[in-house]
Amino acid sequence: MTSALPEDFVVDVAVEAGDWPDENDLTRLTEAAICATLSTGRLQVAENSEVSLLFTDDAAIRKLNGQWRDKDKPTNVLSFPGSDPVDETYGPLLGDIVFGFETMVSEARDMGVDFSDHLSHLTVHGLLHLFDYDHQTNEEAELMEGLEKTILASLGIDDPYAGSPLVVDGN
Repeated sequence: MTSALPEDFVVDVAVEAGDWPDENDLTRLTEAAICATLSTGRLQVAENSEVSLLFTDDAAIRKLNGQWRDKDKPTNVLSFPGSDPVDETYGPLLGDIVFGFETMVSEARDMGVDFSDHLSHLTVHGLLHLFDYDHQTNEEAELMEGLEKTILASLGIDDPYAGSPLVVDGN
């Protein structure tokens, strides 16, 4: 894994609602997960690429989930892809990833994992969606989950799917 994001890569972090950790801690955790995803996943990004991360509460993410996915419930993470790829290169606007606080806290507690590990997992998951990975079919899910496990292992994080009924449904 490379130790840093590309020099011209921008991670725009905004905390809207919820009892999230300090913005500097969120930035550090998510940038490490993004770096590992790009490196381990061998994902190609255009120069001056950007991803936006919005940290909010369950009420706000429930509205987004209803508006964009016709699901009237909160979720852990939603991804909104940006510009279309050219060949295999994505960007410069990768898209937006939105995190729901209460759902994430509840899941981490129920799974018995550190909040920071769960946030890293959902960052990886959300970013992979921006690169057209999905889990609508068993074949897609196996491919995406396998890549997630490899990326998380590079960060020293255990397999989040081992023995867990967790469904990461925030496309």
